[in-house]
Amino acid sequence: MKNRPELLTPEFRALSARLGSDPLQVQGPGGNTSIKDGDVMWIKASGTELANAETQDIFVAVDRNAAKAEAHGQGDGSCKQTVLDPAITLRPSIETTFHAALDHKVVAHTHSVATLVHVAGLEGRAQAVQKLADLPFVMVPYAKPGLPLTREILSRVTPDTKVVLLQNHGLICCGDTVDDVSNLIHDVETRLAMAVSGRQTKPPKERAPEGFEWAHESWVAQEAWAMAHATAGSYYPDHVVFLGPALPVQDDGRWPAVLYDGVGIALRVEATPSQRAMLRCLSDILARLPSDWSLDPIGLEAEAELLNWDAEKYRQTLAARA
Repeated sequence: MKNRPELLTPEFRALSARLGSDPLQVQGPGGNTSIKDGDVMWIKASGTELANAETQDIFVAVDRNAAKAEAHGQGDGSCKQTVLDPAITLRPSIETTFHAALDHKVVAHTHSVATLVHVAGLEGRAQAVQKLADLPFVMVPYAKPGLPLTREILSRVTPDTKVVLLQNHGLICCGDTVDDVSNLIHDVETRLAMAVSGRQTKPPKERAPEGFEWAHESWVAQEAWAMAHATAGSYYPDHVVFLGPALPVQDDGRWPAVLYDGVGIALRVEATPSQRAMLRCLSDILARLPSDWSLDPIGLEAEAELLNWDAEKYRQTLAARA
């Protein structure tokens, strides 16, 4: 089977790079895009960044039928055996199965901040249903990325579904062309856009702990309601993968960021770009969250699954090298 590199059009690369360069759409190595035709699908490789789609080889060609078979239980869901070029050392995205199973030529999955504000709590989800009522969309309960999430998606989508809201995770938009998907993302983002509060960080007066610096996002520790959310749990998978479960209020040497109540967020000076991006993501979400909306953490069991998952350890390793 030929790799069909011509599927990676300049338009597809440009859309991928645009999404990856916008921290309100994608943070660090999060999110993924794919394009398919017949038996071949190109998808972002695990641990790479969409922002580099026009300058680096971040996509991997897979046998779409084999990946679909894994989506339906014929394999472990990693899709490592579906890669068409055996010389490629990168792994396909951990979410390759749902990309392969969705019958649309172009699929884009983001960790949109506007979407996360809506899908991480009861009030936001109800508002999203109203705001997207006339679009072909479904909402899918939280599930561990990979096969569990793919199964939840496939149990709810129909051939007409083009928008999927993933609770405590993000957004999927599908279409027949790159322009279709780009326009659909714009439409959804416009409908879900939330006003940003005017909060500003007050620089902490004391010196940051040894090996740390005060983060730009320190306002989260300076407002009681925001700190309560930040310490109550984690609300989407990549927070757990790159920052750990919730934000700690004491430094035990494991996590890159520590909250000091009423003072600020101390960030390790060696924190990776991915860790910094995820801290900004949390701040961006809280800055848009209405005061009467709640947030529902994914829970301790879900956090443990992510922290002990080899696929995510692999992605963390690649992100740290970047």
